[in-house]
Amino acid sequence: MKQNFLYTQNRELSWLRFNLRVLEEAEDESTPLLEKLKFISIFSTNLDEFFMIRVGSLFDISAVAPQERDNKSGMTPSEQLCRIYQTVIGLIERKKRVYAEVASSLSDRGVRDLQYKELKPNESKFTAEYFKRNILPVLSPQIVDSRHPTPHFQNKQLYIASLVKNKNNKKSIAFVPVPEMLPRVIALPTEGRFIRTENIIKQWAPTLYGQYKQEEACVISVTRNADVSFDSDKFEDTETDFRNHVKKLLKKRASLAIVRLEIGNKISPAFLKELLKIIDVKSHQIYTDSTPLNMKFVYEMIKKLPEKLSDSLSYPDYIPRWPEDLNTDASVIEQIRQKDRFLFFPFDSVSPFIRLLNEAADRKDVVSLKITIYRLASSSKIVRALCRAAENGKEVVVLMELRARFDEENNIEWSKMLEEAGCKVIYGIENYKCHSKICLITLREKGKYRYITQIGTGNYNEKTNAMYTDLSVMTANDEIGEDGTAFFRNMLTGNLEGKYSSLLVAPAGIKPELFRLIDEEIKKGTDGYICIKINSITERDIIDKLAEASRAGVEIRMIVRGICCILPGIAGNTEHISVTSIIGRFLEHARIYCFGKGKDAKLYISSADLMTRNLRRRVEIACPVHDRDIKEVLLHILAVQLSDTAKASLLQADGSYIRKNGIGTIKTDSQREFTESSLHSKYSPEKRQRRQKLKTFLRLLFRGKKSIS
Repeated sequence: MKQNFLYTQNRELSWLRFNLRVLEEAEDESTPLLEKLKFISIFSTNLDEFFMIRVGSLFDISAVAPQERDNKSGMTPSEQLCRIYQTVIGLIERKKRVYAEVASSLSDRGVRDLQYKELKPNESKFTAEYFKRNILPVLSPQIVDSRHPTPHFQNKQLYIASLVKNKNNKKSIAFVPVPEMLPRVIALPTEGRFIRTENIIKQWAPTLYGQYKQEEACVISVTRNADVSFDSDKFEDTETDFRNHVKKLLKKRASLAIVRLEIGNKISPAFLKELLKIIDVKSHQIYTDSTPLNMKFVYEMIKKLPEKLSDSLSYPDYIPRWPEDLNTDASVIEQIRQKDRFLFFPFDSVSPFIRLLNEAADRKDVVSLKITIYRLASSSKIVRALCRAAENGKEVVVLMELRARFDEENNIEWSKMLEEAGCKVIYGIENYKCHSKICLITLREKGKYRYITQIGTGNYNEKTNAMYTDLSVMTANDEIGEDGTAFFRNMLTGNLEGKYSSLLVAPAGIKPELFRLIDEEIKKGTDGYICIKINSITERDIIDKLAEASRAGVEIRMIVRGICCILPGIAGNTEHISVTSIIGRFLEHARIYCFGKGKDAKLYISSADLMTRNLRRRVEIACPVHDRDIKEVLLHILAVQLSDTAKASLLQADGSYIRKNGIGTIKTDSQREFTESSLHSKYSPEKRQRRQKLKTFLRLLFRGKKSIS
């Protein structure tokens, strides 16, 4: 069937527009200066990963299937690569401008990232001594010539590259890797003044090459294709063999093709020519970038600032709250049995969930804990609770996804610890990443099994729970609990076609049910309503179904943080669709699906974005929300985010975005609103009691009159 490209756009170009919105946070006047610096760093790190994964995979596809066309834009892999490399030029130029502005403002406030030539005499002396004492002993300079082979360039490591010549005027290239073990930035004797390690090494590089004389130098970094696919390999041996295979693939990642060369300053054509004899890239893959090539130094620098200065240039500290409707002195399990509970991270603390696990580990009536794990904190209280449960004789089953990109090594280590504590660790299903977030606690009482089920939109990771907006629902609903037991049974037996009463489970169950729910709204015509909050949407079938709903007059409001391959406002196709994107202090990560309005709305929270990989090639869960109060909260979250005029942007029909902060004078910052007012206070026991007393009073006051609800 011929694809319609009228209302769709390429996912890679959409992602680049998302990253531009990240950079715009560094331009926002309301963003504190050090936070602006962090947003520039996030922009840079995002772009690094984009080249490693997305550009890397396009290189692979262009080699094996050069004529394959993207089903949202009709472009071949080579055409997509061409557009990407062209688009990134403008992004780098904008980043340079923004960084220069932020650096100038920080300098005015006493925070300076200095070049060597800007150092004061006492600082030059300090830096020279530091170089000789701490840096020189670990440097490994190398001349590339007939006797010395080209070094292997590590992915995203910094190198000082020099054009040098010997006594016979023969030119060569020399390299000095910037050792990863060294600090990224050095604090100078004067408070607030810093110099990056690569700038120190660059200054002293001419002294490292013996009889060779340096003519010019620059800092460089290469980006390699890191898209190692774990899913195409067959694993028919033991789980340990699978773990060893992942280790081998991680080693392979370091030697894949170079897809980008970054150069820290302009160099002569002669220098570049010699450099390209050693680094195999085309001219369009080279970016000259005067901003730091590794922006991770920002976080080290901030830690070295005086606390008072750092605090004055950063967001105010935010301490996640304990939900008011959960009694700190009562059993969490018993409170969930009374009523479904929810947590809204990072505004709510993760402590209630950790307490739930610890309580389950100690209770005699708990027989098992089962959980899916995708990413974990480096120091995980959640893992410690699971280990304690196993040591207390509970059956603990952990479905560990070893293929969580860039967290593979961390997950391998955690899997060993869990196994040593007596947990049963399984590694998911061949070719399908397990991305779902479910924890099932099974209790046995009077010969019957009862369940506490937690479903989330984010990882079991205390660090990201404090940085990402995510939702967690904890319920004693028997139907959901029985679905949870079926889910883990199916995962243990490799069954992706399992049947569930309440839960929607991809790859078999989410997409068909979304189609059915959209069809229900289509039948309502102009009375239909759909609101979806996700990170990304790329799945062509879902896009076409939403366009069909729009053509039927259904109002569709979407909150999409990242990639959005559907274009709104296209006459005859998507004119009833609007798309909002919010980039703010916290990473928007929660997924909510809403079909219908008011009390009749059907609401789900999910681990799944509306992406092809999530709906077809991952194990994901969407959970219906039955509790009236939690449904009310979710509708409130959607309404507040749709009304955001401080951090939100609106997607236009041409794929560009306009900031909503240019609309009107009153600014609504949804994330700030959630930090300042708890969504739980309305449902606290004290307020419930007061509302009940008020209703009783009103019934007595109006006895005999028309009832008041």
